[in-house]
Amino acid sequence: MLDFRLDEEYEALRKTVEEFAREEVAPVIGGFYEREEFPHDIVAKMGRMGLFGLPFPEEFGGMGGDYFALCLALEELARVDSSVAITLEAGVSLGAMPLFRFGSDEQKRQWLPKLCAGEALGAFGLTEPGGGSDAGALRTTARLDGDEWVLNGTKAFITNSGTDITALVTVAAVTGRKDDGRPEISAVLVPSGTPGFSVSKKYSKVGWNASDTRELSFQDCRVPAANLVGERGRGYAQFLQTLDEGRVAIAALGVGLAQGCVDECVKYAREREAFGHPIGQYQAIRFKIADMEARVHTARLAYYQAASKMLRGEPFKREAAIAKLVSSETAVDNAREAAQIFGGYGFMNEYPVGRFYRDAKILEIGEGTSEVQRMLIARELGL
Repeated sequence: MLDFRLDEEYEALRKTVEEFAREEVAPVIGGFYEREEFPHDIVAKMGRMGLFGLPFPEEFGGMGGDYFALCLALEELARVDSSVAITLEAGVSLGAMPLFRFGSDEQKRQWLPKLCAGEALGAFGLTEPGGGSDAGALRTTARLDGDEWVLNGTKAFITNSGTDITALVTVAAVTGRKDDGRPEISAVLVPSGTPGFSVSKKYSKVGWNASDTRELSFQDCRVPAANLVGERGRGYAQFLQTLDEGRVAIAALGVGLAQGCVDECVKYAREREAFGHPIGQYQAIRFKIADMEARVHTARLAYYQAASKMLRGEPFKREAAIAKLVSSETAVDNAREAAQIFGGYGFMNEYPVGRFYRDAKILEIGEGTSEVQRMLIARELGL
């Protein structure tokens, strides 16, 4: 028999993060969002709670949990705000996880304890201005010169890359050519502040305004040869695995945003009156909210299944793509309907659904567009 109930440990974590999001994040995040300010105090509290260390072993300062625990935390945070949720998601799945999965023992000892404690953030430098969904068309290069890598190139849309506590960026770069002429892609760790590594000012974004997203450039940036992360020439396979795992986490974030839309609409429909009655008594509103809840339920089951296959060590690429596709489109649909239910107030930034509407669209783009997810699903079906 299938049992979708959370066990006591997972449920305790979920409740803890739900309470934190409601009591610590919700009252203040609107101000950070409007100021486009990174919420350092909130991130520090998340670090002290152990959220950045959830899926990592205790020997590296982690909580000894798993990836599903991270997904539960992301869902609860995103029910209140996606900027905070994406800071955690990127800090763990893109910043710390590549080091844990592929880094050397020395790299793990040096960097993971601070990353797990939330005292430092890591970033993942993959996307480039001319690349987009064509992740293999990298132009950033890393040339081995003696005992140093020399990096040149530009990265775009990199989360957590320019905060006061950003400690490193793992950069995907072309390190040579294979026998068949294809680029050899590897991953190289570049600490913040390295000469030749510069970070642009923050992007002016439609949403996720309280998160940090920037363009990076490397001009004859030199780092030790020992900063290679994983095997030389295995960078492409490494970041594909990283993206597969990250899609499950983004799916959880999308479910959280979509559930937050339901939460706000249920509350509003009980309080807002029109034509002498609460609007929740009108079938048009009730059916909208019912459809929203049904979409959330379906998307949650999708990411639960993807996470369960991941934790069992089974292939989960198809399930991750399905979860990411369904949850991101659910988030966009629910945000649109929530804004409609709120009417004019749904267009005001003082209401959470205004932020939800602005934050939802990127979920259909980041960590693989919806078109890429459909391509992956079709490919897994043998098409």
